[in-house]
Amino acid sequence: MGRAVGVIASTAVCQAALMVGFGLLITGPAARVWPLTSEDQVTDALERARTGTLDTVSLVASEAGNTVTVVAGTLLACLVLLLVPRLPRWRDALFLSVAVSLQALVFLAVTEAVDRTRPDVDRLDASPPTSSYTSGHTGAATALYAGLAVLVLHRTKGPWRKPVAFLLLLVPLLVGAARAYRGMHHPTDIAGGLLNGGLSLLVVGRALLTGPHVPAAAPASSARPEDPAPLAPGRTTVVFNPTVTGERDCAELRRVLDEHGHHGAEFVPTTADDPGEGQAERAVRDGASLVVVCGGDGTVRAAAEALAGTGIPLAVVPCGTGNLLARNLGLPAMPAQALAAALRGAVQRIDLGRIEGDGIAPAHFTVMSGAGLDAAMLESTSDRAKALIGWPAYVMAGLRELRAPRMRLTVGIDGARPLRRSARMVLIANTGKVQGGAALVPAARPDDGLLDLMILDPRGPGGWLSAVVSLLRRRPERETGHTGPAPSVEYFTFHRADLRFDAPQQRELDGDPVAPGRRLSAEVRPGALTVLLPARGE
Repeated sequence: MGRAVGVIASTAVCQAALMVGFGLLITGPAARVWPLTSEDQVTDALERARTGTLDTVSLVASEAGNTVTVVAGTLLACLVLLLVPRLPRWRDALFLSVAVSLQALVFLAVTEAVDRTRPDVDRLDASPPTSSYTSGHTGAATALYAGLAVLVLHRTKGPWRKPVAFLLLLVPLLVGAARAYRGMHHPTDIAGGLLNGGLSLLVVGRALLTGPHVPAAAPASSARPEDPAPLAPGRTTVVFNPTVTGERDCAELRRVLDEHGHHGAEFVPTTADDPGEGQAERAVRDGASLVVVCGGDGTVRAAAEALAGTGIPLAVVPCGTGNLLARNLGLPAMPAQALAAALRGAVQRIDLGRIEGDGIAPAHFTVMSGAGLDAAMLESTSDRAKALIGWPAYVMAGLRELRAPRMRLTVGIDGARPLRRSARMVLIANTGKVQGGAALVPAARPDDGLLDLMILDPRGPGGWLSAVVSLLRRRPERETGHTGPAPSVEYFTFHRADLRFDAPQQRELDGDPVAPGRRLSAEVRPGALTVLLPARGE
């Protein structure tokens, strides 16, 4: 992201210089050269061609590029990109918002540097105080609607995408024509707006949309082969959560399995009484050589419980709300794409965490377990909210829980002297990334033979600001323990940790709330789970 910001900033300066240069050329030496000498004739002809109907049509087209419409349209499009897909398309939303913002900044710089009067005709709209060059309406419309066309063409499938993209690309041209018809701009001003919006899309797109479009990089391991052999076909069982995996998803997954030689796969649904462990156990007993799990982190955790230590590969297919293990393993967001990438990839072992406590039977987790704020957030997030808006429902619930009282606890790490701490939240992490791609525990990796502990204890606005800064740095210091004043965020790495709370606390296991209690003990099981990971460069 730092590199992308540098590329955009440096290239934007060149873009602004180019647009200013064209403007000074148009208003200077080229003003007496054809075809610029005929621009007044074009605007006069458009004025003579006006009718009541065309006035109304041009007003509607012009409004599609005004500031309010473009800002509202950009915000709405970004919200859709973040809330509607199973995984938020942060990169696409960032591309669209930055492109629109960049063209606006360049437009303002150009209008300050180039002074051009508007056409000498009867103008149908109030004249803003900016220069006629370039057309801001046209530039904004190009950045927004052509940007949407780019996303439609490159991020969707189906026969409808090309007609939709064509209609979106037509909007900036209609806006430009309307602005010229209404006497607001010369034809070269319209061309300048199209160029400014197009260059903004090119600059931002090259910086943000190139490269592999996956949520995270797959974990690196010295044992991972450079050119892995494909998984040998055999008996395949697909364990799927029917509440988040529809018939169409199952058909797509069966097609992908057939394409990779896994014919006749058995599809077994989970139930309310058995979220995946029993189905995976039966698959092991029946001699499965591959178990595919379609669902959220709870379904994956249940299946991993049965597969731990068996050596039977697990292919994770993200179909739930959080899908944190899939994010951390670098799998694509769409189920069929994730399965295809896994089947083309390599077999690798990753760690599991094993946790127990009062009221919690010994169990494994793949991603995180914890107590405090995160557990309260998960407890208060309704299934209806998750179904309607996806993972942002967790954020909304978390905001409601920020005023919950902090807890007091004793932390014992690998037999060292116990530490006394207060905290809003404690997290025991096997992987580090959470919703939205945020690295909550940046040093945690699923293949390093270690678990990580995060203790979050911000105090007041300054403490929360310090915590946010620490999280954004993404390079926290791993610690072995100290007795000095505790910062807002602390990180520890361990093989075994024992947490004892002074009062019962809400607790969670891989995103599922468990019974409140006063104790959590966690230890790592290195390499306990065999998974299929995408090949390098997927």
